[in-house]
Order: sequence, then C-alpha cells, then structure tokens
Amino acid sequence: MKNNVSPNDLQVFLTVLNEGGFRAAAKRLGIAPSKVSTTVSRIEKQLGVPLLLRTTRSVRATEQGQVLASRIQPLMTEMETACVETVHSADVVKGRLKLNVPGAVMPDILPPLIVEYQRRHPTVEVEIVMENSLVDIIEAGCDAGIRYGASVEKDMISVPIGPRVQQLALAAAPFYIEKHGLPETPRQLTHHYAIRYGLPGGPLVPWALRNGDKTENVKPLTRLILSVSALNTGLSYAQAGLGIIGTFRNWLDDDLRAGTLVPVLPDWWAEHEGPRLYYPSRFTSTPLRAFIDMCRDETPVR
Repeated sequence: MKNNVSPNDLQVFLTVLNEGGFRAAAKRLGIAPSKVSTTVSRIEKQLGVPLLLRTTRSVRATEQGQVLASRIQPLMTEMETACVETVHSADVVKGRLKLNVPGAVMPDILPPLIVEYQRRHPTVEVEIVMENSLVDIIEAGCDAGIRYGASVEKDMISVPIGPRVQQLALAAAPFYIEKHGLPETPRQLTHHYAIRYGLPGGPLVPWALRNGDKTENVKPLTRLILSVSALNTGLSYAQAGLGIIGTFRNWLDDDLRAGTLVPVLPDWWAEHEGPRLYYPSRFTSTPLRAFIDMCRDETPVR
C-alpha cells in the first residue's frame, strides 16, 4: 500500500496525544479544533485503521495508534532538532577557508589577520596559496583572493583588506650612501645602482615617484632583479650595500629605526591603494563571510 500520509498530519496526530485532546491540540498548533478532527480522520481513512478512541471527556490511542505514535515520535523529534540545529549552524563558523594571495601580503599584512581569525574561529582550517598573477579563484578551488589594484570579474566583489594606503619607499644602506652619495633629486637616481623586482612575464616594477602634483618615472642602474614572489628578501641585499631598494615602506620601518637602512628621497614616496580581497558575489561560505566581517572590523592601518 502506498503511504500518502503527510508528515504534517502525523504531527497533528501526535499533538492530540501529547496534549490530551483535540481542543488542546488546536490551541497548541494555532488551528481550529475542527481542522484537527478532520486531519486525524483523514489519517485513519488513509491507513484503514482507527488511531484514537474518542469520548466526550477524553481521547486515547488505540493499539494501532500507540504503535504508530511510538514509531514516529522519535522521528519527529529528530526532525525538529535537525531544523533547530540548521537554523543555529550559521552562527557556528567551521569548515575550511582557502585564500589565493600574492607574496606582498605574506610577511606582515596577512599573518595578524589569520592569527586573529583563528583565535575567533579555531575550528576553521585555513589554507593559503601564494600566487602573484590574477587568477580565477573558482577554477583554482579557492574561496577568495587578495590582489593589489587588480580589476575583477563582474561576478566578483572586492573589499579593502589590511592597510588602506601603502607607500612605495626608497632606502639604502649607510655604507652604500657613503660610497655613492645620497640622491637629492629623482634624476640623480639614474646614476645609482638599484635592487629591482620583476613581474610575471619579465617587466620590472616601475619606480614611479610623486611629490604633490609632480611625478617622475625613474630608471636606475639595475644591479639585481628579484621575483615579486620574493619581495621581502631584497632587504638583506640592500642592507649589504648592493644598491637602493624600492619596496613597501612598512617593510622598511624596522631597518629605518635601527639605522641599517636610510631613507632616500622620502618626499617623493608615492602612495598607492592597499590590497583588496575579492570573492564571488553569488555565494559566500560561512568561513569566508566570517573572514570578511573580521577584516571590516579591523582598524585601517596606513
């Protein structure tokens, strides 16, 4: 026999038994007593057996009704529990977060964010994939990506992450300055040795200087080229006096304070927009949503 009994109807039947009557069940369910009676009658007709013995004062289950109630009560309870847990599951952040990021955020921007994120959500497994070119994060199996000034597809959303503004600064070791002199104008840089960074495909990261409305694109004497995948490794070469380095100012702060590097043309250090987190607009997992919310909570750093 095909079972056409609705789970909703069975819940009405159980409520009658649990509340001890049709009127009490109707009040509990917020429906008319006549509808409760009609529903129970419909179940009995569909199953072909009586489920309830009705008197003017009480209602009790028949033998068949007792057997049915004992079987479906645990199932209904489990269904209700599952629904409640599903509703509250959005508040529990767990699972996996996979980020595709450039090397530029690895030394100092990303670590404090990930540490704070896992402090808040210790059950989330975080995976970081370092790649400097703009990638299709969906095809790469990532939840989100981080890039500098990169345009994103129409179905992507991007938000600032980490410092909202970063400076590209120039610095050199005192030993280098003693030997070659301190440049006083951007044009003098063309006679100085430089530690440069190469982008994927070969072009060098430009030295674009700015002072107010004035801009200068400088081409120094290239002495060493490093991949952008190894951005912060250039500091050791600069400290050794190999040449002037152009890099993020925040990477130079410790050396400038310690005197192992000295600033070069600080009035010409140009400001650029900081990194941005980009992710699909059509779906955001709970771990990613929690990461986005945390990044928005963080105080912007210059």
